[in-house]
Amino acid sequence: MSRLWLPGHAAERIGIDRRAFLRAGLGAGGGALAALALAGCNSEGPKRARGILAAAGRWNAKVERALFRHRAMNVAPAGATLAGAKFPSYFIADEVPVWDEAARGTWRLEIAGLVQRPVRLTLGELMNLPRTELRLEHFCVDGWSAVSVRAGVQLAELARRAGLLPEARYVDFQSFDDDYHESWDLESALHPQTLIVYGQDGRPLEPAFGAPARVYSPVKLGYKNTKYLTRIVFLPEKNGGYWSDQGYEWYAGV
Repeated sequence: MSRLWLPGHAAERIGIDRRAFLRAGLGAGGGALAALALAGCNSEGPKRARGILAAAGRWNAKVERALFRHRAMNVAPAGATLAGAKFPSYFIADEVPVWDEAARGTWRLEIAGLVQRPVRLTLGELMNLPRTELRLEHFCVDGWSAVSVRAGVQLAELARRAGLLPEARYVDFQSFDDDYHESWDLESALHPQTLIVYGQDGRPLEPAFGAPARVYSPVKLGYKNTKYLTRIVFLPEKNGGYWSDQGYEWYAGV
């Protein structure tokens, strides 16, 4: 079962016009938003509604991909307080996942799949690449949002360095948190605000929040933003994900 921690804090709710529009129903496609209404960050998924949700997810993906604007930037409200240590922490293992170098060796992030030059980066090598720091909102499927400053490398930069092949259409983000993974559409993955994050709020990323590195982008709901990264694999077809395979919306755009 997923662990969702809200230590003495209910994360601040901030309205997002596009998300509100999508939740309103999109006319005849109103049922397509059932995944958001029925799912939760820390539940086991809406098992009884999987057939409906699968059809809804396919409709959602078509509509949301049509609406997606690759250059639309998330701007966190100027008056929003950083969540800091109160930022919710969630994972699927029984305990906070921590990379054990004695047992596993040096952590490395592998970039693989449909690329010309597969690479494996240590944390130090990742941190030596061009750094991007952004004050961004995080959106949970439960309806709350929170603000943090994320520091890391644009995924688009990693894809460029690895030599992304034209056959790539999807990306799978894989984790050492009990093999958690989620796949994305390539357009969202290459958005300028999609980062491989190694720092949060001016500090190194902590284990509770996905250390040594995690993917984060404000264009996706929280459960799509895989923590505890080990592999990024570019693919010709999507391959689901931990929550997506349990009935959650696959596209999960914001």
